[in-house]
Amino acid sequence: MTIASEVPADAPRRCNTVVNPFHAAHYFCPEITRELTALGIAQGRAVYFAGRSAAFGRVGAGVVTAAFHSFKHEVIAEHVPHIWDVASPQQVLDARMRAADAHLRRLLGEEALASAEMTEAAELALRAAEACERAVRPLYAAHADLPVPDAPHLALWHASTLLREHRGDGHLIALAHSGLDPVEALVSHSATGKGMARNWLITMRGWTEEELDTAKDRLRERGLLDADGGLTAKGDALREDIERETDRLDRAPYVHLGAAGVERLIELMTGFTADLLKGGAFPADLRGRA
Repeated sequence: MTIASEVPADAPRRCNTVVNPFHAAHYFCPEITRELTALGIAQGRAVYFAGRSAAFGRVGAGVVTAAFHSFKHEVIAEHVPHIWDVASPQQVLDARMRAADAHLRRLLGEEALASAEMTEAAELALRAAEACERAVRPLYAAHADLPVPDAPHLALWHASTLLREHRGDGHLIALAHSGLDPVEALVSHSATGKGMARNWLITMRGWTEEELDTAKDRLRERGLLDADGGLTAKGDALREDIERETDRLDRAPYVHLGAAGVERLIELMTGFTADLLKGGAFPADLRGRA
C-alpha cells in the first residue's frame, strides 16, 4: 500500500481546521495593531492588508486584490500601495513576527512554547510544507521565500502560514471554477454557518449592504439560497464540491507527511488551537450568516 492511499481523503480539511487558526489568530490580536500603529499604519483594514501582503514586497492594489479575492478592490486601493510610503514591507514583516511572538506567549504561555510538543509540531508542519507547490499559488509562494524562524513556536507559526496560504490559493482556484464571484462566494460561505458574519464582511471585506443583498438575490435566482438566506440542497452541494476540490488541490503536503504524521500533527495542533480559542484569540461575533 502506498503512502498516498494510506492518507485519508479528509486529511487536508482536518489539518486545516486546527493548523489555520494558529496562523490566523494574529490578525485579531492587539499586538499586531500595536506593532503596526507604531510604524504609522493604524487603520484596521490597513493593518490587515499590510501584514498579509508584505511578503509580496511593494506591490499595487491590483496584485493584492487578485491574491485576496474576496475583498473589494476599491477598499484595498484606499491603502495600497500608499502604506508602503509609511513603512517598508520588511518593516511590516518584522513587526508581524514580533506580534506573533508576543500573542503566542500571552495566550499559550512560556511552558507550552518551550515544550517538546511545540518543537515536534513545528517539525511536522515544516515537513508537510516541503511538498507545497508554488505554481498558481501567489500567497504561498511569497511566504515560502521568507526565512524559517529559529524559535520553535515561530517556526510553527511560519509553517502554519505556508500551509494556510497554500490551501487558500487552491481554494481560490476551486472558487473560480465554481462560477461564484467574490461576493457570492462570501455570502454562500456565510450561509453554511462557517463563514464571516455580515458585519465583518462590511467592516473588513469592504462590501456594502446593497452589494451583499444583491449577491443574495443572484444566488436565489440560481437556486443556491432559499428565501431565508439559507443554502438549498443545490447550494449545499456546490459548497461541498468546492471544499472537495480544495482538499484535492491541498493533498500533496499531507501525502508527503504520511498518515502517522498527519494524525500526530492534528493531535498536537488540536491542543494548541484549543488553548488559543480558550484565550479569546478570535472575536465572538466573527462567524454567522451574511
